Amino acid sequence: MPLSNRTQEFERRLAQTAAEIEALLDQLLAPAPFEGETARPARLIEAMRYACLGGGKRLRPFLVAETAALFDVPRVQALMAGAALECVHCYSLIHDDLPAMDDDDLRRGRPTLHKAFDQATAILAGDALLTIAFDFLARPQTHPDPAVRVALTAALARAAGIGGMAGGQMLDLAAEGRFGAETLGEAEVRILQAMKTGALLRFACLAGAILGGADETAHAALVRYGEALGEAFQIADDLLDVEGDPAQIGKSTGKDAAAGKATLVAVLGVAGARRRLQQLVARAEAALAPFGDLAAVLRDAARFVAERRT
Repeated sequence: MPLSNRTQEFERRLAQTAAEIEALLDQLLAPAPFEGETARPARLIEAMRYACLGGGKRLRPFLVAETAALFDVPRVQALMAGAALECVHCYSLIHDDLPAMDDDDLRRGRPTLHKAFDQATAILAGDALLTIAFDFLARPQTHPDPAVRVALTAALARAAGIGGMAGGQMLDLAAEGRFGAETLGEAEVRILQAMKTGALLRFACLAGAILGGADETAHAALVRYGEALGEAFQIADDLLDVEGDPAQIGKSTGKDAAAGKATLVAVLGVAGARRRLQQLVARAEAALAPFGDLAAVLRDAARFVAERRT
């Protein structure tokens, strides 16, 4: 397929998944309580919907859907797992923007949640989104086999928790000097970013393998792909903070250097980071070799991550 046609197909499928996830989250985060819930406080559900609906590329659910498609997993199952992952991602953005963390005023081109509501509501909305993600994974619509649902739940918990995103955020704060002077080298920065950013992207690819009952070879290939993609995503994000247009990105730029954050751009320089980025794209593409042409859209996703401008 010509490159222009492949790009169009990738963009079409990314937009399709985004629309489906938007509709599913709109349904799952409706004001009416679900069975077993007493009530959904209006301000809390409004804040959760503000954080989750009406924005974002939905890259993580897209990766769940596309990796699951390699194994002919029913679409509804992939979307449920993707919705759970998106809730965890949105919770992380809410908490990341708080004054005690990155203290941001803008997210996706509009006020951050604690600015649009208040800090207490933002904290509770993040807590509720993290919790409800595991509710979604526990539902039979995600997979009829309870063992598969347990495997998904365990994998997401580890990706989001102390050994993943939350632990990575703590390492990030420490690298800023919040708890005393600390200088990180390339290896330490890569560990930090593999946890803070890479862990959820790795899970997105792993989730497709879990849903599809992948064999050992396919499972390992998607883990390698997810790890390379996660590191590439963070480098691209760090480059955007240095070179990006705030109006186009929808958030402030230049904050990493101002805060003294540990990034591979800071360690390697812009040129070195770009070289590393291209190596990671090649690694991600190579990891997909066992799937042949079935993984063409996932190869395009790796290039999209590296070349994105928002």
